[in-house]
Amino acid sequence: MQPRQGCFSLRSGVTQMEPKFCMTCGQGLEIRDIDGTMRAACPSCSFVHWGSYSVGVGALVVRDERILLVRRAQEPGKGYWTNPGGYIEQLEPIERTVEREVLEECGVAASVKSVVALRDQPRSIHNIYIAFEMEYVSGEPAPDNVEVDAAGFFTQQELETMNVAPFTRWLIDVAFHRRSQGLLTDLAPVVPLNGYGLFRV
Repeated sequence: MQPRQGCFSLRSGVTQMEPKFCMTCGQGLEIRDIDGTMRAACPSCSFVHWGSYSVGVGALVVRDERILLVRRAQEPGKGYWTNPGGYIEQLEPIERTVEREVLEECGVAASVKSVVALRDQPRSIHNIYIAFEMEYVSGEPAPDNVEVDAAGFFTQQELETMNVAPFTRWLIDVAFHRRSQGLLTDLAPVVPLNGYGLFRV
């Protein structure tokens, strides 16, 4: 959904958009102290703008000691080889997001096995990135020719001469040298929690 004109303003010297109007009732927001932090809040209802966040997901798909990588065709990262991934949709469980992104970007079907890495990147839009170990299911890598222009499974030796993004190199190390199984999907929680995505050691 696109914000209506005038709903946001740029903070001086920062590339972050700040809300000007309440997203619940449309009232103009005021800046006030909430729990020791100055935040934009609505004087008419309970809406508080807690900050700007994004959640990315990435797939680590290994088949026959080869890892699945795609080459980015768009900025940011154009020309770099990375693992497939993307950003979560508002109402989509994260495990469905990462499975969909792999299929869309390179035509490979894979299923979530576990959460094996997490990156925290505080910035104007605070980003959390969750990396999943994926089980290869089917399909041969073929780029979508929109977001990515090449795709394939590569050995660690082949990666040495490729233009692999630095963060992806870290994830590749996680994929081949992880120290535990990671957080596994809890398919039978002790308490029914419908609508939750649950992962545990």
